[in-house]
Amino acid sequence: MTELSALSAVPSGARDAVLKFYFGPMDCGKSTLALQMNYNHGRQGRRGLVLTKHDRSGGPKVTSRIGLGLEAIEVEDSLDLVRLVTSHDRIDYLICDEACFYTVPQIEQLADLVDEHGVDVYAFGLASDFRSVMFPAAQRLFELADEVCRLQVEVLCWCGRPGQLNARVVGGVMARTGEQVVIGDTDASPVRYQVLCRRHHRSGRLGEGADRSVLTPGGPAGL
Repeated sequence: MTELSALSAVPSGARDAVLKFYFGPMDCGKSTLALQMNYNHGRQGRRGLVLTKHDRSGGPKVTSRIGLGLEAIEVEDSLDLVRLVTSHDRIDYLICDEACFYTVPQIEQLADLVDEHGVDVYAFGLASDFRSVMFPAAQRLFELADEVCRLQVEVLCWCGRPGQLNARVVGGVMARTGEQVVIGDTDASPVRYQVLCRRHHRSGRLGEGADRSVLTPGGPAGL
């Protein structure tokens, strides 16, 4: 595993294509970096596609919490990524935001694009879900990627420790059970997500002034 040290694009030239996976908790700047990398590659005359799935905007876009955004291709479960890319005259790279939500076969297709078609693939996403269990697509990216990079933009838990894990908060309390993918954000909506350190993710404590209880199968509500 390597640490991300720069935003600069990979230089073009005679080299093997690469599959890179950039991961981190919510709010660490994954989508911002994805947009920056797309901009950098485009400035060098490279042609690419920007893909996403379940973006916070609810549409086929890559959006960042700092206000940046770009139209993107929505990755439906049935989308064949090899067929998508080869239907274009020339594609040099892919920006794959929210890649943790892709299917495992689609991750295999990304590897095929790198190995058989010479397309650079830059994937961005969460490593684990609200239970701290790895997403299947993220796990496959860890297994296949040429480089796995933890983003260095520090996200803090309410206690001041580094935030590592994403908690799902439903009606003000932390959930431990439910569907793996439920779309939410970090605002005050009924279903939201909060980044916690390992200690407070395990204990279910959401911070001063918050309800400290945890939703379980026998708890106050079911998911």
